[in-house]
Amino acid sequence: MNIALSGYGKMGREVEKAAGLRNHTIVIKLDQPSDWKLLPTLNNKIDVVIDFSMPEVAVENIFQCFQLGLPVVTGTTGWYNHLDEVEKQCTMHNGTLFYAPNFSIGVNLFFTANKQLSRLMSDVEGYNVHIEETHHIHKLDAPSGTAIKVAEGILENNLQLKKWVNNKAETDDELPVISYRKGEEPGTHQVIYESGADRITLKHEAKNRSGFAMGALMAAEFVIGKKGVFTMTDLLGI
Repeated sequence: MNIALSGYGKMGREVEKAAGLRNHTIVIKLDQPSDWKLLPTLNNKIDVVIDFSMPEVAVENIFQCFQLGLPVVTGTTGWYNHLDEVEKQCTMHNGTLFYAPNFSIGVNLFFTANKQLSRLMSDVEGYNVHIEETHHIHKLDAPSGTAIKVAEGILENNLQLKKWVNNKAETDDELPVISYRKGEEPGTHQVIYESGADRITLKHEAKNRSGFAMGALMAAEFVIGKKGVFTMTDLLGI
């Protein structure tokens, strides 16, 4: 594949390394607004755009891809409040979007395990549940998109909980999501059920960023020739 890489931070560099391992080519790096002006001149040389930019520009980047007829795979989070609008634009332009709060295969298995555990715990009395997530100090959004998806998986199955909050719960119907930002931590998420007698912990700990980059490339390979909106559920069939 020929790839336009949107965002050349830590994740962008990881995607660049992983692309070489899978024999893909980075045609252009879009790291400044002015770089996007070059994209139309290379349109017929690019198969897909992989976006790890910033929350405040992600939607604009996605819309530009739709307008140019380029499939876009984005791992940027913090823009999901615009998801309905983005999906409408994707349909309007007959575009292709693959978005994921986390491209790690292990994390997506973690999502599935979280839902299963939440179903098992939904009728069990005496346990309180909360989520903890830790990332590097450069991550701007909190809680992480991954933590939000974990929270949504719990809320689907626990009817006593009505919403997640990014702090300690003040009422019994709130699900606490506690965020920590430390050093260069690539990402740790855990779901903790606690009673007076014991504690159950479901945890995923990323060792580095390579798994995220490889998953993003697998997503890019997946969307070639497809139209519509896709997630890791489509890629993995889970």
